[in-house]
Amino acid sequence: MELKNEQSEGGWQKFYRLMKQTKPSKWLLSIALFMSVVTTVVGLVIPMFTKNLVDGFQLSTISPTQIILLALVFIGQAVASGLSIYMLNKVGQNVVASLRDRLWKKLLVLPIPYYDQHRAGETISRMTNDTGVVKALVTEHLPQFFTGIISIVGSLIILFLLDWKMTLLMLIAVPLTLLILMPLGKQMFKISKGLQDETANFTALISQVLSEVRLVKSSNAEKLEYEGGARGIRRLFRFGMKEAKVQALIAPLMFFVIMAVLVLIIGYGGMRVSTGILSAGDLVAFILYLFQIVMPLTSFTTFFTQLQKAKGATERIIEILDQDEEDYRSGKELTQPSLPIQVDHLSFSYNSDEPVLQDVSFCAEPGKVTAIVGPSGGGKTTLFSLIERYYQPTKGRIVLGDEPITDFSLSSWRSVIGYVAQESPLIAGTIRENMCYGMDREVTNEELERASKMAYADPFIKDFPKGYDTEVGERGVKLSGGQRQRIGIARALLRDPKILMLDEATSNLDSQSEVVVQKALKNLMVGRTTLVIAHRLSTVVDADRIVFVEKGRITGIGTHEELIRTHTLYREFANQQLRIKDGV
Repeated sequence: MELKNEQSEGGWQKFYRLMKQTKPSKWLLSIALFMSVVTTVVGLVIPMFTKNLVDGFQLSTISPTQIILLALVFIGQAVASGLSIYMLNKVGQNVVASLRDRLWKKLLVLPIPYYDQHRAGETISRMTNDTGVVKALVTEHLPQFFTGIISIVGSLIILFLLDWKMTLLMLIAVPLTLLILMPLGKQMFKISKGLQDETANFTALISQVLSEVRLVKSSNAEKLEYEGGARGIRRLFRFGMKEAKVQALIAPLMFFVIMAVLVLIIGYGGMRVSTGILSAGDLVAFILYLFQIVMPLTSFTTFFTQLQKAKGATERIIEILDQDEEDYRSGKELTQPSLPIQVDHLSFSYNSDEPVLQDVSFCAEPGKVTAIVGPSGGGKTTLFSLIERYYQPTKGRIVLGDEPITDFSLSSWRSVIGYVAQESPLIAGTIRENMCYGMDREVTNEELERASKMAYADPFIKDFPKGYDTEVGERGVKLSGGQRQRIGIARALLRDPKILMLDEATSNLDSQSEVVVQKALKNLMVGRTTLVIAHRLSTVVDADRIVFVEKGRITGIGTHEELIRTHTLYREFANQQLRIKDGV
């Protein structure tokens, strides 16, 4: 990828490359810089005007025209400066908006393994905190830096013309300033990287705790979580204090250097005035130009401090943008999904030392129900993830008809799959929005009602005063488990999938809700290739085929009656569960 650079590339080069890839408006940037030049040129006129006033000051010589001209100069400078700052800020805001857009787009197409390895809070921190650091640099400090550079260059040119000896004396401050800024800048870079990492960890912690606040309260874990958060706050405080120490060194040292140069210039300039080499007006103009150099220099310290932070933030952002992403479009369109799904000698491991699935082979016939059962931790849900192509098999393949599923584009493959999990995930929004989530077309009220009836969600939806416009709350907390499942089933019905995957869809429900959801699932399963993961054998005894998985291997395939006769562990499962169900 274009963003992947050599390890030796400097942080500022990465920052520049990242900003360049956001494609800022060149014409707007050119106009803004031109207005900055105008601002500087106008500002450079004022000290010369002051010089003439000092050298030949008489009230009789000041005409209304001069006063009007001076007022116009001030107004022109203010207008040009305002326009320049606004345009530079607009360019900066566009750059950051483009960066955030790229980052958000990237996060949505990153594969599941990325999210397995990175906490959600850390990723959120990259999207908000790190881009915020870049935003502050681009929109606040960078415009000041550009205008300051122009002001300094213009002032230096005129100062050399006024008195090159005094100007060279003033430039002694440059190496002194570099001696101060360079080591402190490197230290600030290390601190900033550590601070951003710690901020990401802290964001991850509070995101996790607040998203599971019910667990925290039910477990009386407030004290435990407070202590974890307090440790994060203390670490952030320590990094903040390190940053404060560096800033506390930079600001006074820069002030000392600037004041020393100012005193030196005034003293030396006074001597040259007394000897007649300089006029009083020249010295006043020189001091005014000196201030036009000093003022930007003081802001440069803040700019370089912020630049160090942005370099650290840039590395984190580039790390995300460099990640391999899912390719949704490559591959052919799936036109015949109602074909057998053949799992062919499939093996998979999350890491090389711990195989999750080993040499798994079976066939799911179209229009029939294939149940996958077995002890917990056997790899059943992982198998579903491989079918959905969240992961790639270590060995073997999955075939639809005669073609590997990897031959089909990812978007067309997932579009024919309906998935109902143990707890159907809901987004914060209305019932209507959740039922229509991901649909690429307008869904009519008639379709909503039909899907709701088939999912047995219609009765409780009608009981709500706002019906389909009822807010479900974050993750659907305002609904019961059974209600969430039925909305998930209705959502699957609206998608009209040809392949249906049910992962313990009734395992977390009470017996009354389970009965209703089972009826809804039967409506959903009609005419579809259905794969079911179940711990409760009572929910799959009527399946066309049952696949028994133990420790990542298939140890039995057949109907319920066949496995009862031939598979010892399945028979034990059945005897225990079915007797319990019958009250024996």
